[in-house]
Amino acid sequence: MINMELLNLGKIPWEETQLIYHSLALQGREALCLVSPATPYVCIGYHQDVKQEVDLQYCQLHKIPIFRREVGGGAVFLDGNQLFFHVILNRENPIGPKRIDAFYKKFLQPVIDVHRRIGILAEYKPINDLIVQNRKISGTGAGEIGDCIVFVGNLILDFDYETMARVLKIPDEKFRDKVKKTIEENLSTIRRELGEDKADQWDEDRLNHMLAEEFEKLLGSMTPSGKDSLLVDKMQALKLGMMGDDWLYRRGKHVNGRVVKVRSGLEMVQRIHKATGGLIRAEFVVKDGRYHEVAVSGDYFCFPKDIVDRLAMEIEGSAVEQLIQVVNNFYKQDNFELPGIGADDWIQVFKI
Repeated sequence: MINMELLNLGKIPWEETQLIYHSLALQGREALCLVSPATPYVCIGYHQDVKQEVDLQYCQLHKIPIFRREVGGGAVFLDGNQLFFHVILNRENPIGPKRIDAFYKKFLQPVIDVHRRIGILAEYKPINDLIVQNRKISGTGAGEIGDCIVFVGNLILDFDYETMARVLKIPDEKFRDKVKKTIEENLSTIRRELGEDKADQWDEDRLNHMLAEEFEKLLGSMTPSGKDSLLVDKMQALKLGMMGDDWLYRRGKHVNGRVVKVRSGLEMVQRIHKATGGLIRAEFVVKDGRYHEVAVSGDYFCFPKDIVDRLAMEIEGSAVEQLIQVVNNFYKQDNFELPGIGADDWIQVFKI
């Protein structure tokens, strides 16, 4: 077993909930950090383009700050109804499996056990989801920072579905409503699972204490610690760079459309593709490797007029890996015309 620090800090300024694990990792300090933001914010993944992912105007209007973390994953709205756990390990520490799937399975077990102790039968779903009756109930991620592996996640006491759907950059309100509905159906919370009265029994202090107990079974005895001067100085130095526009507005690859990952195996997709014969807009859901709720519109011409609807019906329910075969087989028919739109255009629209 290893001797780690335990930082159980409760509510702290929102930016410190991110800066603290970056700083610990860059200092090479192995630790379990338990925190929660005093005020809400939006956090985006390392590889994302903030201008494509976040409704900057909405966040500015509602004074919601945005932070880019050095861990991958998607954009998420975070607030004081979520309790964060951060595990920082030296990448050479033998307690951490080298394969990422094995790492997630091992380090999510303490979080599963906390949920079960309070009466929620959470289960692990590869690669990094915690689910209850196929609804996600904890968001987790891992990445390398300095010489350390950082594993981050949360206990979700309650969740603001409305604001989550609002802070995302989504081309139109109809799709935004659909995103909100899908998140509500596929993301659960402790309050939702237990009911308000039972959930209120489990306050932040009790849950953090249980997190520390369960992680201690995995990590061994931990030494209580806090924000010492070395950590504070490192956080202040990092703040100058990570809170600046150059870091936040790093450019990512431009994508025409929008992909919202709700949980492992469930993505909502909106695509825009400019073909020679016109603009194609498509909305669809990819669930467990199959296409669902396929809808297509655009300013193209087609004869007969229902031919695109027929193609959408062919794609509906098909497996992602069968997309090329489905589209090419459809184009082998000689009873329709889609001027300037070929099979490759549709494959580009629906490719995952």
